[in-house]
Amino acid sequence: MDPRELHLENNAEIEEPSSISDETPDQSQRSHESHQSSEAEVAAQSDIRVSSLSTGLCYDDRMKFHANADFTDSPHHPEDPRRIQAIMKEFVDADLVYKGSEHELAEILKKSPAKYMWRIAARRANPEEICLVHTASHFEWVRSLKDKSSRELREMTKTFDNGRKSLYVGNLTYYAALISAGGAIETCKNVVEGKVRNAIAVIRPPGHHAEHNESMGFCIFNNVPIAVRTCQRDYGNICRKVLILDWDVHHGNGIQNMFYNDPNVLYISLHVYQDGLFYPGQPEEEDLPDGGPNNVGAGMGVGKNVNIAWHDQGMGDGEYLAAFQRIVMPIATEFDPDLVVISAGFDAAAGDELGGCYVTPGCYSQMTFMLMSLAKGKVAVCLEGGYNLNAISHSALAVAKTLMGEPPERMEPPPLNAKAHKDLQHVKNYHAPYWACMRPGVVPIKELRVQNGVRISDVAREYQRSILSKKFNMIVMPIMRNKITKTFENQVLVTPGIQRARKILLIIHDPPEIVAQADTYDSSVNSHNAWMTDPLLPYIRWGIQNSYGIIDVNIPSHLTPSSTDRALTPKVEEQQIQLHSKELLAYLWDNYLQLNVGAPITILGVGDAYLGIKLLLTSREVKSRIPTILSFVTGSLRPVKSETDPSLSGWYKSHSLIFVSSNHSCWNDEENSKRVRKQRFGYVRKSEVGDVSGIGGNGSSALGSGLSVMLDRHLEEACRWIEVKGAEWESLWGEGSEAEEEGMGGAGEGMEDELLGVSSSRVPAGSMQGVLGQSAMTA
Repeated sequence: MDPRELHLENNAEIEEPSSISDETPDQSQRSHESHQSSEAEVAAQSDIRVSSLSTGLCYDDRMKFHANADFTDSPHHPEDPRRIQAIMKEFVDADLVYKGSEHELAEILKKSPAKYMWRIAARRANPEEICLVHTASHFEWVRSLKDKSSRELREMTKTFDNGRKSLYVGNLTYYAALISAGGAIETCKNVVEGKVRNAIAVIRPPGHHAEHNESMGFCIFNNVPIAVRTCQRDYGNICRKVLILDWDVHHGNGIQNMFYNDPNVLYISLHVYQDGLFYPGQPEEEDLPDGGPNNVGAGMGVGKNVNIAWHDQGMGDGEYLAAFQRIVMPIATEFDPDLVVISAGFDAAAGDELGGCYVTPGCYSQMTFMLMSLAKGKVAVCLEGGYNLNAISHSALAVAKTLMGEPPERMEPPPLNAKAHKDLQHVKNYHAPYWACMRPGVVPIKELRVQNGVRISDVAREYQRSILSKKFNMIVMPIMRNKITKTFENQVLVTPGIQRARKILLIIHDPPEIVAQADTYDSSVNSHNAWMTDPLLPYIRWGIQNSYGIIDVNIPSHLTPSSTDRALTPKVEEQQIQLHSKELLAYLWDNYLQLNVGAPITILGVGDAYLGIKLLLTSREVKSRIPTILSFVTGSLRPVKSETDPSLSGWYKSHSLIFVSSNHSCWNDEENSKRVRKQRFGYVRKSEVGDVSGIGGNGSSALGSGLSVMLDRHLEEACRWIEVKGAEWESLWGEGSEAEEEGMGGAGEGMEDELLGVSSSRVPAGSMQGVLGQSAMTA
């Protein structure tokens, strides 16, 4: 339909009553007084055997009258009038809609209730219904649109169709919006009254962004809240508690704010959040909440607002089904609603460019099927967004078939995105205080702080400090820099007289691994069932026995203040590890290490903490002070190169030894394998030890992450390597030596051979094979 045909300077061609409160009787409509007087009859009707009822369908062509008042050659807008037409055509083509008379349809449905959908007639919502959630001034503003000229409407659209407002208006916007809201009302009423088993309303303009006092985000009136409030008013005894499930890819800010304090409406939204950057973004009024998972409701409604906020686009079936199984259904079941209303935007569907997600029709079917287990099957689906005509048609068809009793298609969801798993965990943490089903496995941080609780990571480091102090007299090195003082307090331990040490072993490592067996009933952990491994003690002991000064640097897994009340503080991201490690290591170099002139500094990196070594090498001129860099890695591998020092990459290849777990991706991926062979990551040695953290598929193992096992397995080999490379450095840079850095390759060759029993006639000078043997090069 050409939108230009829908915008008329004179609306005489459209039959519109002088008063919008006038109602036309139809199969699904009664007056408010009639509802009040017959609620007992409605309750009785709603108890009719569900299997004898049909699925309802509400649709009205007049809703296409809302169209963009742009008369250019390309007037189409994402919220296109053809959206509802495409869905309806899909239903007709699938033979879900009977094309004969209403009387014939009624006779057919008596014998076969699931053969076709029963048509629910839409109507115009009246001002009283609209103002159950909207202000009177907003209603009057929308009504005033019908009196504007097309020129005025085009100017208004130019102004509105930018930024957060994101709206267009036309001559018949008001008329279509009334029918859209009225269609939602009648759909929900028919479900509550038990006239239909469940129902779907193919309506537009959508509603979930509209606030109580303004239209925005393609939305004029907020259809679902209007319908919910109307049903609660008219059927208070049988429709008191309502679940609104919003799976539109955008957060339904309007619905959230209208029910934020209401204990009887549970609003659950699955949407892309992007830290508040994805539409609708941040509200202009500072006191209004956004779509973040921390916004859980207020007052009597606290806990009744559930924002499942995805960190980014790209979510698909795996993420949505996990959200339903872990969050939506447990909370909804505990809430036990009288009615379920789905704000069904299909812009998370695969193919919708605005949404950028990959939810399939089969997934929408599965989600609908799960929701049908609530509220005795009383489910009303109301269309919201979705802007790819094929995607919304196929998705809506899948939902309609499921409502009609067709079982959802079998599907094996793809693995859950790791960051999405954290998104779901955040929701669980925020809602654990309000829902019993969210509490298992969630630690009540606030209560523990009242009881003087401390994090085990702090206890573990304090234990390490105590042990290292008792065994080796190690002390805390103060970190006197504002940005990193709090984060690295007690994290750097040194042997006494480090400033006078003739040689230094700098150990940069992840926190010790803690493994615990939780009680299967209440997830509690008894202290005697928890273990901490510290495989670095033998390395420290060896270093001290060989006259090294030791600097032990623990890089915490969380860099947020320890006073945070988040039950699950996620492990810090790689970029943050590198940034904080760089700041700390640069501080240590500037204030301690470079002042001890002449002392060689051997670096041992363990776990993700090894990533900080690269940044020290690129930010400070340290090569001449480092005999070798030894690392143990199960996570990311990173090349070391510098734009200002072309020799750094070559130096790193000949001075590094990196033990990598045997099942690391670098051995299985051909591209990464090539990079390993070319020593792009330094000299990488394949350890016979795998990363055992994935044993059992749950990311945990009694053996820890594999780092502990690797450190223990390669202790003797690693110490031998340090001795050889240290001796090599001494022959070049020790007292009296004037050798230049680029001549280091052949030095120490005889000592390497002597220590390791390798014939110098077969091994090139300075070769890694000479230290580790032929098998290391072919592993």
